[in-house]
This record gives sequence, structure tokens and C-alpha cells, in this order.
Amino acid sequence: MRAEPQAAPYRPDPQILSLADWLGDPVRPADFPRLDLRFRNQRWAKTVGLDGLSDEAWLGHFGRFEPLPDNLPQPLALRYHGHQFRVYNPEIGDGRGFTFAQMRDGSGRLLELGTKGSGLTPYSRTADGRLTLKGAVREILATEMLEALGVYTSKTFSVTETGEELERGDEPSPTRSAVLVRLSHSHIRIGTFQRLLAFEEDGHMRQLVDYCLAQFPGPLPPEDAPGRDEPAVVLMHQAVERLADLAASYMVAGFVHGVLNSDNMNVTGESFDYGPWRWLPQWDPSFTAAYFDHSGLYSFGRQPEAIRWNLTQLAISLRLLVEAPPLIAAIERFPDLYHQAITRRFCWRLGVVSQGVEADMRLIAAAEQAMRGDGIGPDQFFFAHRGERNASGALAEVLAGYPAVADDHPYWSAEAPQSMLIDEVEAIWSAIAERDDWQPLHDKVAAIRTMGDALGEPPEPAGHRA
Repeated sequence: MRAEPQAAPYRPDPQILSLADWLGDPVRPADFPRLDLRFRNQRWAKTVGLDGLSDEAWLGHFGRFEPLPDNLPQPLALRYHGHQFRVYNPEIGDGRGFTFAQMRDGSGRLLELGTKGSGLTPYSRTADGRLTLKGAVREILATEMLEALGVYTSKTFSVTETGEELERGDEPSPTRSAVLVRLSHSHIRIGTFQRLLAFEEDGHMRQLVDYCLAQFPGPLPPEDAPGRDEPAVVLMHQAVERLADLAASYMVAGFVHGVLNSDNMNVTGESFDYGPWRWLPQWDPSFTAAYFDHSGLYSFGRQPEAIRWNLTQLAISLRLLVEAPPLIAAIERFPDLYHQAITRRFCWRLGVVSQGVEADMRLIAAAEQAMRGDGIGPDQFFFAHRGERNASGALAEVLAGYPAVADDHPYWSAEAPQSMLIDEVEAIWSAIAERDDWQPLHDKVAAIRTMGDALGEPPEPAGHRA
């Protein structure tokens, strides 16, 4: 069974204020005409001691953004640059969001609340700083599904409808508006380091490295790693370990993020910011999520490559502090770490005991062949063959050497697996848009969480969770 998030008292700890003078800009949240609470994540609110808030107090903090006690006195829009589809852009930053609060969970881990659709900032450019209600609903669905499938993801904490009519070019307009609050470990991006390199702010770069190592602790690099005593090198190794695991988790989940720009890559290895995402309807490495990804740069099968490319941008940024060779050595660990992670996660989702990386890679190859032959996607495959069930041909031959994990959860006796294909996403949204019927969304979230309970906790590498 999956471990339920543990309750903890509210423990404010706004560590980011030590960097605030150069990391971001104080901003004022939008004054929305109406606040209707649509989604409240009590499951995760209890981990930071906020589950006892009344709905009125909740809307005060997560709709009007009244400061939480002893926390950030004013929201902070973060500064960063980034490569967007591999074109460097120095004119980005938090354009419709901000960091609102930081607090500790019961294990002492620093978590923070950030927003999406909370109004204009210095980085909004020509945009309106708002979020569509459909975009917020899609983020609820993405984060709930990813969490259930063992991906280290931000959590959708709150969604409030805001009463504005928004004009958008990619959906019928005017459309309903919302403000979303996400619970994350951090919003420190690879693009945050790229900005400091662009302005040659080596002192701030050292501060940021020290902040990351202190607040997102992880293991030291291997004993034979060059430069393993240098803080920047330690951070590089930790980022490589965490993001190699993230890449593997996307592939095993059959998930396509869609926009793996360097400003969407968190150094903690936590996935966040969901726009044009998709789940695979069939096993297809060329499948893309974003209609504007004409070259397939961020297609399903190229996601590990994209994430490794972004790690190279982090290494280039950290060259402001250290020489290149130890940073290159860290990046060269990515393939092995990725293979270790994908085999570990694949066996976990299939419900069998790993037989080592070499054997497990043969299992993955047989599974891919079976999915292509049957024209199915990962959701159907893993459900049908859970614990060695229903295998035939080459897949059965490979699976013969794999003991099944004991598993009697009733989910595995259902007629079909939970999935998150686009037709169902659109149907859930249509119920809201046409009838203001939120029950299909609530039912889907409950069903996804049941699937997560059936899968249990994924195995984790030592450096994954910060």
C-alpha cells in the first residue's frame, strides 16, 4: 500500500528570504472579482498543518493571498532565464505566478506554495497573468495521475475559480478563469542558474548552490568522482541523479510533458508546470503533446535526451564557479543512472522482482515489442500483465524468470485500468463547462488515488527525494 502523507503542525520557515533581494521581485496578487473554491487538497494540506483552515480562511490565503502567519510578508516573483525549445530567452521569469510561503513538513523537509494565474508580474510581458479554469483542471488531473504512478511531482494544492472571462487563442473564448496553488519542494530551476551566469553573478551563484545543498540535501558524489568536495560539483551530481530518475519515471508512466525547457526543470528533480501534456494512447516514441512542437523535440521517446541536454546547461552555468571536467564527469553518469532507474521502475509497475539491469532491459525491450504488436499503451500493458499475467510469445519467455510480487489489492481485479487519455480529459472538462458538474472530476481523482494505493510506493534511488 502507498504510504499516506503524514499530518504535521504548521511550521513556517521562509528560508528563501535570504536570497530574495536578487532572486525575485515582491509583487501584489490580482484582485479577483469572485472566489469559488473548486479543489482543496486535504491529503497534502495536512502535511504542512493547513488542513484545519475553514473554507473562508482558505480562500483568504489561497484566493486573496493574505500572508500566512510568520511567512513571506509579500509574494515573490522569481527571476530566471532559460532555453525554450533550445533557443535562449533572457526575458522570462514568473509571469503569472509567485512563491507565496515556505514551511517544514513532519520530517523537516522544506516545502513551498507557489501559484499559477495569480496576476501580473514584472515578467508578464504581453500576457495577462491569468490561468484558464480548464488549465487548472488539467493540472489537477496531471498531478494526481503522476503522483499515483510514482512520478516525483508537484501537488495541486488548491484551485479557485475567479470570475473573469479570458481570451485565449487555443480554446473557445471567452473562457472561465482560475488561480491555482501548487505544493512543491522548490521552484529553483536550471534557468535560475542560467540567469546568474548571464549576469556573471558568481557571488549569488555560490549563495544559490549553498542554499540548494542545505535545503535539498542528498548524497555525496561517488568516492572516485573528481572535485567531489566542491559544492557546485556536489549539486551537479545530485541534479543528474534526480533528473535521470525523473526521465525514467516519465517513460514508465507513458507520460509526455510537452515543454521540457530549462526553465521547467527543477534542480530537485521534481516535475511541475503542466501545459500541453498527454499520456500515450499507444506505444509510440514519436508521440508529441504540444501542437507547436513541430520537430518533435520533446516527443515521448526524446524526453531523456531533452532532460540530459538541460543538465548540460546547468553544468555550463556552474562553470562560473568550477572547471568543466568534474561537471562533465557528473553528466556522464546520466545513462547508467537512467538505465538503473527505468528498470527499477518498470519492474515495480509490472509487479515483478527485478533481476538486474541487463536482464531488466531485455524485459523492457520485449514489453515494447508486445505493445507495438498489440497497438496498446503502457496503462493497458501494465494492467494486463501485472505479476506475470496473460503473457505470451517472447514476453512470456522473458517473464518466466521473474517472480511476481505478492499483491491482492482489488484494483487488479477490475475490468480495465485507470488511464488519462485525452478523450476522458475533455469529457471531464465538458461536464464542468457545460453543466458545472464537478462530480466526474472528483470521481476521477478518487479512482486515481485508489490505483496509487494498489501500486504502492515506487523504489527510490538514494539521491531522488531532496
